[in-house]
Amino acid sequence: MALAQPEPGGVLQTRTGPATGPLRGTLATTACMETLQVGYLHAVAAAAGCSLSQPFPDNGIDWHVSHGAPEHVVDDEVTVKVQLKATYQVPPRPAGDTFGFTLDNEHLVKLARTPVAVHKILVVMLVPRERDQWLSAGHDRLDLRHCCYWTNLAGHPVTGRRRTTVRIPTTRIFDDRALCEIMTRVGSGGTP
Repeated sequence: MALAQPEPGGVLQTRTGPATGPLRGTLATTACMETLQVGYLHAVAAAAGCSLSQPFPDNGIDWHVSHGAPEHVVDDEVTVKVQLKATYQVPPRPAGDTFGFTLDNEHLVKLARTPVAVHKILVVMLVPRERDQWLSAGHDRLDLRHCCYWTNLAGHPVTGRRRTTVRIPTTRIFDDRALCEIMTRVGSGGTP
């Protein structure tokens, strides 16, 4: 999950001019990003028919997502570990086949370990910089902006001194269909 860092100013700013939108709370933007990406994960898991559990304490993995189906070969329920990250530094609809995302090497080693008993995926959410652009609601929808992408980092090498930039494929949009496909592959004994 995104690490919460205090916002500059830290205390509630008093409005001196006319209000241009709703009065938002002073919670750090990164903490709000974390909440938004958890909401995204919950929506995807619900639509895919998956259950969620959160390890406590968090040991570098944010969520366990489980998918039950009698068609699975390895077990009637399979699980994938999910690490969530969010950034506003990458624009929506990134140009090219991939975009870069930097991880601390210690975290990359955990996500890249192989072989594993339970597979891991990294899910990166791209969000607008301004919170008032994060979602839009209507009578027939709730739009979360912008998008989550996923990748399996198993076997990925550490290349930097303290941090390593990994490439996230833009074709791997994390939605309910993608999650069902991931679980089908894992349920047949494959990788995400």
